[in-house]
Amino acid sequence: MGDTFFEIIGLEKSFRGLKATNNVSLSIKKGEVCSIIGPNGAGKTTLFNLITGLIKPDAGKIYFMGKDITGHSPVDIVHAGIARSFQIVNNFPRFTVYDNIMIAALGYKKLAMKMFTPAKGIAKNEIMELIDRIGLAKEAHSLAGELSHGDQKRLEVGIALASHPSLLLLDEPTAGMSSDEKGGILETIKRVMKESDCTVFLCEHDMKVIFSVSDTIWVLHNGAVVTSGTVDEIRNNSLVKEIYLGEAE
Repeated sequence: MGDTFFEIIGLEKSFRGLKATNNVSLSIKKGEVCSIIGPNGAGKTTLFNLITGLIKPDAGKIYFMGKDITGHSPVDIVHAGIARSFQIVNNFPRFTVYDNIMIAALGYKKLAMKMFTPAKGIAKNEIMELIDRIGLAKEAHSLAGELSHGDQKRLEVGIALASHPSLLLLDEPTAGMSSDEKGGILETIKRVMKESDCTVFLCEHDMKVIFSVSDTIWVLHNGAVVTSGTVDEIRNNSLVKEIYLGEAE
């Protein structure tokens, strides 16, 4: 696909005859925050699962940085440069923040031991820099399970960033957060964009969050893209107001 950064063409996936993803086509430019919105059951999580290789599409293509990655395994997708955080917190609660990031970093590097040097000493500066970038430097040696919900979400972002992605998928990064915590994770996302040269694809229910960070917004309904546009275009779109925003406007 030439110089295309990320593009989906005609992606389809059905479960027991029900189309969860219906001929979805969209593209993302390098360096932008692209968001996808839609009600529960619209197909957002299925789309993220297709992109990251957790499930395989029935039809369609996925291109990343000029390469066809359709149907590749999750490991291959990560090594291609795409990483993801999940809606439900997914870390090792009895390990420290540092150890969680270290495990992710060494897993990406396919290292557990280098000669006779313990894995824990490898890439220490890199790991600490990443922990600082996500705003958890003071909590580096705290157990992940003892962090606030907001800080656990920051850790999720850090775990994803440990694989040095060019495209970062964030699945409901503010779910379950207080207003103050949401402000913190948004600052983390903006810092990541600035310091990591990372493009972001965001799935989120909070419209205030979507409108505050997005360059382009895609709208899903019943598995299909019904419209897309800038924040102002989506905010003022009558169909979006009727189906998706409602009283959240």
